[in-house]
Formats: sequence, structure tokens, C-alpha cells
Amino acid sequence: MRVFDDRADAARQLARRLMRYRGEAPLVLGIPRGGVPMARIVADALGADMDVVLVRKLGAPGNAEFAIGAIEESGWWFVSPDAQASGADEAYLARERERQLAVIAARRALYTRERPRKDPSGRTVIVVDDGLATGATMLAALHAVRRQGAARAVCAVPVAPPGTLNEVARHADEVICLEAPAVFRSVGEFYRRFDQVEDDEVVRALKGGGSAQP
Repeated sequence: MRVFDDRADAARQLARRLMRYRGEAPLVLGIPRGGVPMARIVADALGADMDVVLVRKLGAPGNAEFAIGAIEESGWWFVSPDAQASGADEAYLARERERQLAVIAARRALYTRERPRKDPSGRTVIVVDDGLATGATMLAALHAVRRQGAARAVCAVPVAPPGTLNEVARHADEVICLEAPAVFRSVGEFYRRFDQVEDDEVVRALKGGGSAQP
């Protein structure tokens, strides 16, 4: 089982797998928060533009970390077949959607208030995150870049379970994943250091600085 030292290590390894896109002017998008400093490292290695794609998971009742769906900035959302079994009725889902849209709006104001957004239209877009569990936020991110006219959508992550990769592959033109373990409990178990990424590091990465760890 491959274990990454930290997000910077994982990002450098991802960048090596993505070097064929160097010179093609791709757009690298990070999923906040952990994917954004990684996206900066990948973009710098590829000589590419970099930005953020704002999506949020919809958490299950009583277990906010378990994704029962996801929502992207336009308001498009989906729920998984597990949503009803988790106790998420229509009223709960409506509240959760509004709560997560408010988080997205706050992050947009914080992250990009002093810089224009990068336009994905007609471009190869590489969406980076620090790992996938259910894949819900990656699916929402891929939908977002398709909606904005991306010519090609690439998912790039260090680690994800095989079943999740199979689902994501249905929505991406290419999936790059460095490790796909049959036994998967959490993304963090595949990192020696997996500190929480804070908003200030996301802002630094978007401005062109900072590391992949707080």
C-alpha cells in the first residue's frame, strides 16, 4: 500500500503522471480545501493556469462527514441512493442544500474577491483533490466544469477506492489515481501527515504561493 508523506508529496507524484498535458494550456482546478494547495503544485509543474472549483458534500443526518450527495456553485445537486436510508427526507435535504450553498457563497467571496475566475470553456480541465471516498464532490466538480464548457475533464487524485473510481470514470474523460486499494477506510490513512487545510492557505495557493500543508 502506497502512503504519501503529505499533500505536497502526493501532488508532485500526480504532476509527474500529468506531464503530457504540459504545453497544452490546461486549467487545473482544486476542490477546497485540501485539493487547492495540491492544485497549485500541479499547475506550477505543468506551467498551467490554476483556480478553484466550489462544491460541497451534502452530509447525512447526524453524520455530516458521510456524503449522501453533493452540490455545486450553480445550485445543481444530486443525492445518492443511500440518502433516504440515512434519514434524509425532503425537508432535511432542502435545509442541507441551502446550508452548503451559503458555505460556497462565503468561500467565493473569500477566495476570489480580488481576482477574476479562470474560464474553463474549450479547455482541458484537470480537477484535483487529495483523495476520494464516495466521490460525491468530484462528481459535482466534473458537472460544474462540463456546465462551463470544458472540452475535456480529467479527475486527478492520489487515492480512491475502486468502486468510486468506476463511478467517477463514467463522468470524466480521464481518471488519474495513484493508489486504488481494495480495503479503504478513509483518505487520511494514506498520508503520514494529513493536517487540516485552512482558508488562509487556500488563498495563498490561489495567489501563487504557499505549501500543500498548513
